Amino acid sequence: MNKKGLSILMRTKMRPNNDPSKLSSFSPSLSNGINQMMTDPPRNQRSTDDSRSNFSASGNHYERNFDIVKDSMGLAISLNKTESLDVVLDDFSQGYFSLSNENRKKLVIVLAKEYDLDRIQVRELLKQYLGLELRSGDEGELSNVDDENMFSAFYRIERNLRQALKPTYNVLFERLNNYTGGLKFLSLLRADILSFLGEENIASLRALDSCLKEKLSTWLSPAVLELHQITWDDSASLLEKIVTYEAVHPISNLLDLKRRLGVGRRCFGYFHPAIPGEPLIFIEVALLKNVAQTIQEVLLDVPPIPEHEAACALFYSISSTQPGLAGINLGKFLIKRMITLVKRDMPQISTFATLSPIPGFMQWLLSKLASQSVIAEVDNMEQTTGGSGSAFQENLLEPDEERMLLNSAPETCAGKNGMEVMLNLLTSENFEWTSSAELLSALKPPLMRLCARYLLQEKKRGKALDSVANFHLQNGAMVERLNWMADRSERGLRQSGGIMVNYVYRVECIEQYAQSYFSAGHIHASSDIRHYIRAHKEPEETTIA
Repeated sequence: MNKKGLSILMRTKMRPNNDPSKLSSFSPSLSNGINQMMTDPPRNQRSTDDSRSNFSASGNHYERNFDIVKDSMGLAISLNKTESLDVVLDDFSQGYFSLSNENRKKLVIVLAKEYDLDRIQVRELLKQYLGLELRSGDEGELSNVDDENMFSAFYRIERNLRQALKPTYNVLFERLNNYTGGLKFLSLLRADILSFLGEENIASLRALDSCLKEKLSTWLSPAVLELHQITWDDSASLLEKIVTYEAVHPISNLLDLKRRLGVGRRCFGYFHPAIPGEPLIFIEVALLKNVAQTIQEVLLDVPPIPEHEAACALFYSISSTQPGLAGINLGKFLIKRMITLVKRDMPQISTFATLSPIPGFMQWLLSKLASQSVIAEVDNMEQTTGGSGSAFQENLLEPDEERMLLNSAPETCAGKNGMEVMLNLLTSENFEWTSSAELLSALKPPLMRLCARYLLQEKKRGKALDSVANFHLQNGAMVERLNWMADRSERGLRQSGGIMVNYVYRVECIEQYAQSYFSAGHIHASSDIRHYIRAHKEPEETTIA
């Protein structure tokens, strides 16, 4: 093994596995079987504690007094002497990460509440503004272009209002952005804020998060980001980060990493000058003759085709490395720039597609099956007493699908109806249904049809319920094809029953598709996908508020 490989291996193996996010899982909601299927701890995500340790490596590792760190934060906001500002910001950042999680939350709440905008001042300025009178009958136009005295009062109060509506903590954000290491600190700070909001939905914290997210979106605009093709020739520390941050298909060993960066493959990352040597987001691409139908085609150790024969650039993994940048769509710009770069260097590439997971499908389906089982039991009880039955009852299966499931199910997964059998099969231990050709044949039609329904019709606030689908659709992709048993890994089976989806980016239609999805929630899909919906009389679109 060469020195670079040994370095990457040692760095990866020595990294402490103390990421609290690895302990997270879906909340229990339906039954033990569903909970077993739904538990999905994030894998290969870099620990934020590791990143925080970079700030305190040269400082003390014991927890500082809360009041001292609080005073340091106040000084970082109020100090006017610029020559001392870096020292104060350094002291605050070191102090913040020395605090326990409980005290960090306490400090962030202090920041959100005590350094918010001055609403008394805002109300006073609004009173002054509403007290001014326009001499013109039309409030939008001047009656006399020479009469500027009247409008000078409007301009003055409007200027003061704009200033008053800026929270005081804006000063801290802006100063940290200009401080060495400050952008990374702000990303970690927002990761904490999002974590605290997950524990307790506090209005002042929501406002703090909204403000910081807006700032980060501006400071991370595509104009300041650098697109870099990551290769085996890059530093061992950078390659180690790729191994650590890969969130979709974990990199199993050094040969796997080298293959993903070698012939027939590309890896592009977005970098910011203020966070050197660390990609904010990266995308992995396979150069193929045709759009792949299984992830095994991409990841297996097979000789790649000559690059000049490739006609398709397949995006098979997009990983964000900074939890604090959640909701800031860097992937949209990365995909567009990557497409431009590939088309320039390889003009024979005509198809840009993805092979994507469907992380929310099985959770949605098992919830549906379980709730329908409960409704069916209640209806049976009501009918025995002369009741009319529930209007919410829905048979998710076609008659032929239900018959096949009832005939194929082993005794251990038997049920009163097809939906109960399906629920028992999908929640069976070790995904036993995947080792039976008969059960695979019985499950394929309903799973593929219901997956198409999930992608095209299940909505949240008018947009696709599935997070990956929403990401690609808002970027201008269309839903092209569902692929049966495309990911037979434990994670793939648990998330989507092994089904994966191809999204296609038609270069000439990207902006049009993105706009129609943004404005009306319209999802562009191929006729093959829509055939699943047309072949079965599906309910109207379901929208979650």
